[in-house]
Amino acid sequence: MQDEKEGLPREDLAVGRNAVMELLRSGKPVECVFTQQEPEGTILKIMAMAREQGIPVKQVNRQKLDFMCTHAAHQGVAARIGGHAYGELSDIYARAEELGEPLFVVLCDGIEDPHNLGAIIRSAEAAGAHGVVIPKRRSAGLTVTVSKAAAGALSYLPVVRVPNLATVMDELKGRGMWFYAADMGGKSWSDIDFGGAVGLVIGSESSGVSRLVGEKCDFSVSLPMRGKISSLNASVAAGIIMYEIARQRMQGFGG
Repeated sequence: MQDEKEGLPREDLAVGRNAVMELLRSGKPVECVFTQQEPEGTILKIMAMAREQGIPVKQVNRQKLDFMCTHAAHQGVAARIGGHAYGELSDIYARAEELGEPLFVVLCDGIEDPHNLGAIIRSAEAAGAHGVVIPKRRSAGLTVTVSKAAAGALSYLPVVRVPNLATVMDELKGRGMWFYAADMGGKSWSDIDFGGAVGLVIGSESSGVSRLVGEKCDFSVSLPMRGKISSLNASVAAGIIMYEIARQRMQGFGG
């Protein structure tokens, strides 16, 4: 993941044994705890506390910890601070039912940049989506940076973190959802009928939609590239397609 290769923004990180212990005791959202590869003493207690709370624990080498913490005195442990609590799929269903609309869900398949994820969440809320789904692995989580980039959208839009996107897609298909993958080789965005329950899949910045998730999709959607640049930023592409879905829905509902 990106944050294991680059130093985390300090606002997203608790560094050192006392800081991590107090964070876990506070009841605030915690994305992940990172420890040295041979934990001992207080670190073992921290790992136990994290696992009791269902917080992922990752053991990494000291070089990675040094780099993530921008060489602060981490004492073998650091924690990524959460910016907001996660929702449940039931929250998404309830939001759609309350509004009397077919489901509209955005699935982020490996968006690792926190600014991209925050921007997608912000656009999703503005475009009338009922929720966003992200995977637990190989994805940015709801850190402080993501929360800031979402500009308040997390107060209104549920974001659900799941172990496996493909499994959730099967559940959503059972609710009549059709899935549309943003992909350069797909059909033009303006030629697609987004009627009914819609699942928009946005792939990772580097490799796009993963194979297993792509196989679950019913359609591929592309945006025309008329300039010299061959692709758009993931959050920009997502926003454009989301607003085409919103436009069609507004016409269909007479809004």
